[in-house]
Amino acid sequence: MRRRTVLKSTGAVGTIVGVAGCLGGGRFGDSNPDVVLEEPDREFESSDVPYPAWGEQIPDVSVSTPTESREVRLRDIETPALLTFFYSHCQTVCPVLISTQRNIQSHAQNNGYADAVTFFPMTFDPGRDTADRLGAYADEMNVDADSENWQFLRPASKQRAKEVIQDQFGVMFQRTDPEDMDMYMFTHTALTLLVNADGFVERAYRSKSPDEETIIADLKTVRNA
Repeated sequence: MRRRTVLKSTGAVGTIVGVAGCLGGGRFGDSNPDVVLEEPDREFESSDVPYPAWGEQIPDVSVSTPTESREVRLRDIETPALLTFFYSHCQTVCPVLISTQRNIQSHAQNNGYADAVTFFPMTFDPGRDTADRLGAYADEMNVDADSENWQFLRPASKQRAKEVIQDQFGVMFQRTDPEDMDMYMFTHTALTLLVNADGFVERAYRSKSPDEETIIADLKTVRNA
């Protein structure tokens, strides 16, 4: 596969699909020259779901870093990458998604392939998820955010978050105002994408609790291709 410059700087609302998990083994005989992993067992085609799935290229978008010091063009990576979508005040799904990425990051660091994978957690709550907040959140979650392979992404505004995360990536999020809480929350799609170095989706894990051993095994196949 072609390799590109890592983290190169550049200047229809999705819906939750209940059967949209992309876990499981491949189907014999299926192939796609843009991906390494075989097509997963599933009851739908990639074009049938709102998010980029197996064999599809991720949107050609650029997203700001938390300090807005640069923008990251997500197709311009030289390693396989794991993308997920979250907000730091979430008390249910997001801590699990971020913990899964943290555990895979630790596995990469402990097994000598830290420079062969990049992690891109992207917030859809830029109003509260400032650079300071995300730094504190990284400490809370025991994430090594100072590592070169971890980069929080923060769209510059609420509108930009909608344009990128909902309209481009097909990840639904909707603000709620629980009566028993003094702050707003979100309902949202749980999605983790394994993307190869050419920007094509190898796996779309549609789970609130992704299996990290499965992701580690899939990642190994992709990075060793």
